Formats: sequence, structure tokens, C-alpha cells
Amino acid sequence: MAQRCTVPVVRERKVARGGDPLVMLTAYDAPGARMVDQAGADMILVGDSVAMVVLGYDDTLQVTVEDIAHHTAAVARTHPSALVIADMPWMSYHVSTADTVKNAATLIRAGAQAVKLEGGRRRIPMIEALVSAEIPVMGHIGLTPQSMNAMGGYRVQGRDAEAALGLVDAAKALAHAGCFSIVLEGVPAPVATMVTEAVEVSTIGIGAGPDCDGQVLVFHDVLGLEQRIMPKFVRRYADLFDLGVAALTEFAGDVRSGEFPEPAECYRLDDGAADALGLYGAA
Repeated sequence: MAQRCTVPVVRERKVARGGDPLVMLTAYDAPGARMVDQAGADMILVGDSVAMVVLGYDDTLQVTVEDIAHHTAAVARTHPSALVIADMPWMSYHVSTADTVKNAATLIRAGAQAVKLEGGRRRIPMIEALVSAEIPVMGHIGLTPQSMNAMGGYRVQGRDAEAALGLVDAAKALAHAGCFSIVLEGVPAPVATMVTEAVEVSTIGIGAGPDCDGQVLVFHDVLGLEQRIMPKFVRRYADLFDLGVAALTEFAGDVRSGEFPEPAECYRLDDGAADALGLYGAA
């Protein structure tokens, strides 16, 4: 069994200090968690992306704490070596620090070992309250999908000098508040490099170039299960959607032609049972 990844391990894993790049992938159920863990990922993110890739919504704003807790529990039951991090969904950490801690505790009780939340300086009180409650927090700045309406859609952040420096400042503030790692999403690669060099904790990139301390992608994107959209930063390593459709189509054809099930795929009666039931000639 692989050595378990922990919050302190992730916090200290800086490539600039000689650490190997961190690998994070999403998973939302037990089969996915087993696959990700056996692939050697350091972290499993039970992301609010479950809203789109599993639950069929058009964005992440529809997912609830109960949804994330349900999927976190399924992942945690596999007892992965990877660190399990649960996304805090929209409106679960936006009202009060008390509600934030309560909602995060629900996810920890479901099996998460840490939570992730989006936003910069305005989230500092929530982060400090969580850290005070002994709940590890991963930050998330740059393109923050839960802010899509305020941002006017999914737009790359930090393109100009002022915005870039703002992201560096936000990352420093999150690290100072106690975040053990920070996701950088949808920012120019040079800006991600600046942020990574500016903070002592690890950074995880998604659409943020190669110089972060690790990378994260969505399970369904990597395996080609999600067909509706493909962001620029996604690299597909398989096309399981088309493979799956082909296999299911073959099954449907075999059912309709009578080729499934074959005798070898059927159960037999006990000896003498056919005669007793009047099923002469049946096996």
C-alpha cells in the first residue's frame, strides 16, 4: 500500500525546494477514487464540477453541501492513500463564519481530510475560522467558477499588470491566513510563476502553465468521458465515451439478436429439478 499523502506533505512540496510535482485529480465515486488512487495521484478532489460531469447541470452553482458530502463519502469509503479534499460549494462559505465552519464540518465528517474554497482576501475571515477549527483549507484564486456571473463568464484572470499583482497579493494573504495550498486556475503562465515563487505553500495549476508545484484536471476530461466542452488547458489521455458507447451498442445488438445471453451465461437447475417441475428436457 502506498504511503498516505497528508496536509503537511502537500504544504511543503515545493518544486523549487526539490519536491516532485503534485498530482491532483477529481473523483466523485468509489470506482473513480480507486482508479485515481491506483494511478498514484497525491490528492483526490471531490470537486463541485460534479454538478456538470455527473449531475447534468450547466454550471457549478447548483451543487449543494449535501451533494458534495454524498460524493465525498463514496470516495472516502475506498480508503485511498491520496489526500481527500472536498470542494465547498457556492453559498456554503459566503454568509457567516459560523455557517462556513458548520458546512465544512459536514464535509469532514463525510470523509474529507481538507476543504477547498474559492476567492481572495474577502475569504480571509472564513479561512481563519476554519483553520482555528482544525480544518485544513486549500485556497483557489484566478478563474473562480462560482463567480462566473460576477466575472461575466469563464474568463482568464490576471492578464494585465495590476490584476497580476493582485493575484500575487491574494495568494500571499491566503497563505498567511493558513491555506496549506492554493489552486491557480485560468491565469497566464508567467503570473502563476510569480505566485508560486511568492508563497511558501504549494500551488496547484489548472490552466496556469507548467511552473506551479502541481497540476489538477477533472477525471471526466482526462478520460474523455465529458464531451460537451473541452477547455484549452485539458489534455485527453483516453476516449472512454466513444469506447463505452461502442460497447453498449454491441450489448444492445446482442440482446435484440438473441445472442445474449448464451447458455454459458445462464444458471442451471439442480439435478432432477427439471423433471419435478415438469420442465422436460430443461437443464
